[in-house]
Amino acid sequence: MSDSPSSATPVLLLPGLICDARIWAPQVEALRARRPVEALNGYGEADSLGAMAERVLARAPARFAVVGHSMGGRVALEVFRRAPERVAGIGLISTGVHLPKPGEADGRFKLLARGVEQGMDALIDAWLPPMVWEPNRLTPGLMDMLWAMCSDMGLDSFERQMRALLARPEVQSLLPQIRCPALVAVGAHDEWATPAQHEQIAAGIADATLAIVPGAGHMLPVEQPQAMNDALTAWLDRI
Repeated sequence: MSDSPSSATPVLLLPGLICDARIWAPQVEALRARRPVEALNGYGEADSLGAMAERVLARAPARFAVVGHSMGGRVALEVFRRAPERVAGIGLISTGVHLPKPGEADGRFKLLARGVEQGMDALIDAWLPPMVWEPNRLTPGLMDMLWAMCSDMGLDSFERQMRALLARPEVQSLLPQIRCPALVAVGAHDEWATPAQHEQIAAGIADATLAIVPGAGHMLPVEQPQAMNDALTAWLDRI
C-alpha cells in the first residue's frame, strides 16, 4: 500500500477482464494525497474468482475499502464473502451479480477462438470498442492506452479470466449481508452492464449509493475520470 501518513481507510482498486492498474490510474492520482490507495495490477495465475479474492486478501491490510471494476466487482464480492469483517466499504463499478446467461458461454468461447486463430489483436478488435461509448473513442490517447493494456495482459490471461467468469458462484444472496458503505456506479451508456442492472444491485444493498455517470460506457474509470473520482471521494468520506 501507499506510504501516505494519512490515517484514512486504505483503498484497494481491482481491475476487470484483461485490465490492469492502468484502468484506475486517474483514481490513484486523485486519491493518494488523502489516503493510502493501490490499484492491483492483475491476478497472476489465479483461475477462479475465489482464487483472485484470496490474492487480494493476502495483499490487503487488516481493514480496507475494496472497489472493483467489471470482473473486479465480482472479485470484490468474493472478498466480502470470505472476510466481511475486514471490508470497511465496497464499491461495485460497471459489474453484475447474475449467473451466466443463455448464450454467454458461446459468445465468450467464440471470442477466445478468434484470439487463438487470429491473434490477440483480432480479439481486442472485436471486444474492446463496444466497451467504450462511441464518442469517447475519439478521446486522445484513450483507445491506445486501453489497447496496450489488453494486449499486455495477453491471451492466456483472457482465457483464465473468461473461464473464471463462466464458473462464477452465486452472489445475489450476498447483497443483503452488506452493511458497510457501498457504492454502485455505472456509465449511462454501458451496454454490457446496464444502468438498470446496477439499479437492481443497489436496491439489494441497504443504504447503497447509486451513481449513473453521463457520458461513459463500460470503461467508466477512464472514460469519465473526474466523475468517477468525485463519486469515490464522496463515498469514501462516509467510511
